[in-house]
Amino acid sequence: MPTLLFRFPAGRYHATPWGHHVNEGLIEWPPSPWRLLRALVAAGYNSGMWTGEGPPETARSLVGKLATVLPRYRLPKAIGAHSRHYMPLARVKDGREETTLVFDTFARVENGVLAVSWDVELTQEESELLGRLTERMGYLGRSESWIQGRLAAAGEPLPEGLDSYPSGDPPPLGWEQVPLLAPLDEATYSRWREEQAAGMRQGDAVPKDLIDCLQRDTVWLQKEGWSQPPGSRRVFYLRPQNAIETGAAHLQPSRAMDRPVEAMLLCLSHPTRNDHALPTIARTLPQAELLHRALVSRAEREGGDYCPVLTGCDETGRPLGGPHRHAHILPLDLDRDGHLDHYLVWAPMGLDRGARAAVRAVRQTYAKNTPEPLQLTIAGSGSLDDLRGIPGFWGEELRRILGPREGASRWRSLSPFVPPRHLKKRGRDTLEGQVGAELASRGLPPAREIHLIDPRGCPEALRQRHFVRTRSKGPPPPIDCGFALELVFDEPVHGPIGLGYASHFGLGLFRSAEDR
Repeated sequence: MPTLLFRFPAGRYHATPWGHHVNEGLIEWPPSPWRLLRALVAAGYNSGMWTGEGPPETARSLVGKLATVLPRYRLPKAIGAHSRHYMPLARVKDGREETTLVFDTFARVENGVLAVSWDVELTQEESELLGRLTERMGYLGRSESWIQGRLAAAGEPLPEGLDSYPSGDPPPLGWEQVPLLAPLDEATYSRWREEQAAGMRQGDAVPKDLIDCLQRDTVWLQKEGWSQPPGSRRVFYLRPQNAIETGAAHLQPSRAMDRPVEAMLLCLSHPTRNDHALPTIARTLPQAELLHRALVSRAEREGGDYCPVLTGCDETGRPLGGPHRHAHILPLDLDRDGHLDHYLVWAPMGLDRGARAAVRAVRQTYAKNTPEPLQLTIAGSGSLDDLRGIPGFWGEELRRILGPREGASRWRSLSPFVPPRHLKKRGRDTLEGQVGAELASRGLPPAREIHLIDPRGCPEALRQRHFVRTRSKGPPPPIDCGFALELVFDEPVHGPIGLGYASHFGLGLFRSAEDR
């Protein structure tokens, strides 16, 4: 079974899937079987192994055999990235040269190795030719996708990576389906050509064989009116959902880089880019629970072990002791339009490598009455002080939730405080007593003043009456009632401040307010 191994000296792979414009920002990953065969044929011409008369019989036999089966891939870790360029159009308007914006989207593969295997038997001559052609391939995809290729030795193990293989079945959990362009086999193409040529006025509009198909360029295809290269077909491949990661590059961490981070900020978006199609702030608790379940599930699949920072439990399943140091999943409305647009995943104990990998791997979540999944992307990670430095309007609102660097002494409810115990008129279970106990359990000083905000004079507090206050997969609150509060401290304190029932899922969250 021949296997080709490719390295990318520039650490990048540039290729756009067939039928898509480069500015759509899509990456053909893995490289399609059609692209690979075209590259092999082109390598023969570029290296002078054959001339304008076309490939010799051995090359035709080799290509014909490779076209009979769909290859399997072993993919290196890849990060989706892009650059933007204003390309000149060679014309002048209003005294200035016109330009057009072009996106150059690529996969960062660093030092990874791509393996491509065909389950087919080759002769000695065909194997030797395949090896020579592969070594003479200078690029794969666009011309900036430099490669170094070779034919793997017999019995050589495949490199580490992610598998991708052809399948028409619905993708299982954790996988996704991608269409790729693949060649027809010679016999199928011959039958198809006879049917097509009968209705063509110009015989040259249908290439004579598969090799001829692989040599036709885009100019010829457009001239003859082909929307897809003759001799090709679309096939579905399965690949892991994290085959192309989004966000910052996930490099092999050094010991310093492997230190836990306090928080990660995720951006939530709708496929239509309509912000008003996002969940309302009243759905804070359900949205946090959905994301939490996805993160825990992903962490278990990624690491095969429990993740205490996400589950809040030790290896025996018992809750962690101490002052609420495991992860808080905080849905946020940073643009203040009444719809959730970000998540803050914050853990005072720090998000370890497994937790960070889970956060990066979960790229979508769901919402009530929204059939399409919502998209998640990494907006930032690091310490809370790092996140306070995010610029713009969103950064300004995030700083109110985290509190300024110097701290704040006055805080107001952003989501309702739900008492964790039954309310009493006297004793430690009064509203004030429970707030004080919650502050103490988080290592915060007692509040000098605790004010109940009248919703009749505060639209923000009035909206909090409509929040979902009961967990779908957890114990119900002792009392299904939420309160909008204002806390005043003697000294400035830092956030985030989350108190009460379901405070790890966005309820009882406060934001800093101006002192009055």
